[in-house]
Amino acid sequence: MSGNAVRAMILAAGRGERMRPLTDSTPKPLLEVHGKPLMQWPMEALAAGGFTELVVNTDWLGKQISDRFGAKPLLDGRSALSISYSDEGRDFGGALETAGGIVRALPLLGDVFWVAAGDVFAPGFAFTQASVERFTASGRLAHLWLVPNPAHNPKGDFGLSPEGLALNTADQKYTFSTIGLYRAALFAPPYCDIPGGNPAGRKAPLAPILRAAMDNELVSAELYTGPWTDVGTPERLAQLNTPTR
Repeated sequence: MSGNAVRAMILAAGRGERMRPLTDSTPKPLLEVHGKPLMQWPMEALAAGGFTELVVNTDWLGKQISDRFGAKPLLDGRSALSISYSDEGRDFGGALETAGGIVRALPLLGDVFWVAAGDVFAPGFAFTQASVERFTASGRLAHLWLVPNPAHNPKGDFGLSPEGLALNTADQKYTFSTIGLYRAALFAPPYCDIPGGNPAGRKAPLAPILRAAMDNELVSAELYTGPWTDVGTPERLAQLNTPTR
């Protein structure tokens, strides 16, 4: 990977328990929506925005993912990507949760980077250089894209101030889309005490780290209202693949 390019991490290490039996033999990010693996949608969107250097973390049936895409896949016939894999299953015997996985991959990510889940379908989301430039200039530690609350998360996750700050407490909360821009400093003290590279393989969720930074007004956010589905159940996957008339 070149030294200056803004990179992206695709989260692909989850077991997908709620997707069983589909995930008994196929990792969730490889389940297909409209003929493409779920994780290929954000990969192609990142490439369309000029972000072609990716890190993919894996655990459950992770070899299927690296076998499918390899190190330099050519997607949609034109988008050449460079992929590094962070194999949490091989290195630690299991997934490290979101923050643990990000810290493990930090040496491959650089100072500012995208993170997106490989099991969320947001076909209209645009990963743009302008978003990176605004975030970098802001000095904040994270920028999150929130979505209107789906039926399975009616109370939402975070609020959104008129000034564009993500809030722990708010009358109106929205759901975190899983798409965000981050600065490596978020994953260091005082917000995160896992040593760089996570050599011991500590498991850690992301939300407490984000909430601590929100309390210091260091997390911004915006609302995304395009199509978005957390493909968490076989029923949601089937609904996405049902032809519309």
